[in-house]
Amino acid sequence: MIKTIDFAILDFLQEFLRNPILDNIFCVITWLGNSGMIWICCGMIFLFFKKTRIMGISLLISLTIGFLIGEVWIKPMIGRTRPFYYHEMIELAIAAPESFSFPSGHSWSSFAGAVSIWLYHRRMGIVALILAVCIAFSRIYLYVHFPTDVLVGSICGVITAILVHFVIQWIIRKNKLRMEKQSYGN
Repeated sequence: MIKTIDFAILDFLQEFLRNPILDNIFCVITWLGNSGMIWICCGMIFLFFKKTRIMGISLLISLTIGFLIGEVWIKPMIGRTRPFYYHEMIELAIAAPESFSFPSGHSWSSFAGAVSIWLYHRRMGIVALILAVCIAFSRIYLYVHFPTDVLVGSICGVITAILVHFVIQWIIRKNKLRMEKQSYGN
C-alpha cells in the first residue's frame, strides 16, 4: 500500500512536473545537500564567531548523529532499494546513488541542519528551512528516493536537532550553575 502511494507520487511528478529547466534546478539543489556539505560548511563557519559558536556545535553534532544513525546503521539494516531500480525506463538527471534508499540522508542532514539553525536564529533558520525543503523535494523529483524515505529522513532530522539542542542547553545551564556556586564559595 505505502509503496503504491510512493510510486503514485513519484510517477505523477515525472509525468506532470519534470522538464529540462527543473531538472537543472533540482540537480543543483540536490548537489548542495550531497554529503551534508552545505550544512557542514555552515556549521564550520558558525564555529568562527562567538555569537554563533553554540549553533555551529549543535549543527555539527546533529549532522554527526544523523550520519551515524541513518547512513551507518539504518540504511544497511533496512536495505531498501531505490525507486529507479523498479522503473528502468526512468532517465536519471544525476548519477545513480549507490547506497540504500531509506531513510533519505539528504533530508535527514538538511532538516537537522536547518532546525539547528532555526532554534538559535529564527530569521536565518527560515532561509535554512526553505533550503531543506527544496533539498528534500529534489530527492523525490529526481526519482532517487521514495516520498516515505524523505518524510522519515526529514522527521528524524528535526528530532535529532531538537534533542541535541536540549542536551546542549542543559549542559550550558549546568555549567553556569556550577560556576555560580564556585564564585559564591570564594
